[in-house]
Amino acid sequence: MDYYLITEDPINLAEALSMIDDPSTGAQAIFLGTVRNEFEGRASLGLYYDVYPPMAQSQIRKIGEALKEEFDIRHVVIIHRIGELPVGAASVLVAVSAPHREQAFAAAKAGIDRVKQQVPIWKKEHWADGSSQWHDEPEGTKESK
Repeated sequence: MDYYLITEDPINLAEALSMIDDPSTGAQAIFLGTVRNEFEGRASLGLYYDVYPPMAQSQIRKIGEALKEEFDIRHVVIIHRIGELPVGAASVLVAVSAPHREQAFAAAKAGIDRVKQQVPIWKKEHWADGSSQWHDEPEGTKESK
């Protein structure tokens, strides 16, 4: 099953794994991004993610469909959270299943790289000193690192 979602709700990893489960595949690869407690050496308490949901939802669907064509994977799930997230919270998930591990690893890596590069998601950092700051550019407009 393919599934694409922008949500304020917590990511349910078990549910995502059940969506990509397929007895014809021999590999599953998952990338789970979490909120760090620092950014560029400065202590952080969490992030606020904002997005225009219809645009972001459409973009992650296009990314998933392209992954299926390029990497011969069977199923893909892409979920990105929005709203306030504390340190340690899961913010993004890319899960794929494929006949072989090489396809699964490559598709999962390409999936998260494309989400970061192509989906306009704004982040506001909540610093440990009580201040907050928007990151200069939405994630979807940056070069991948």
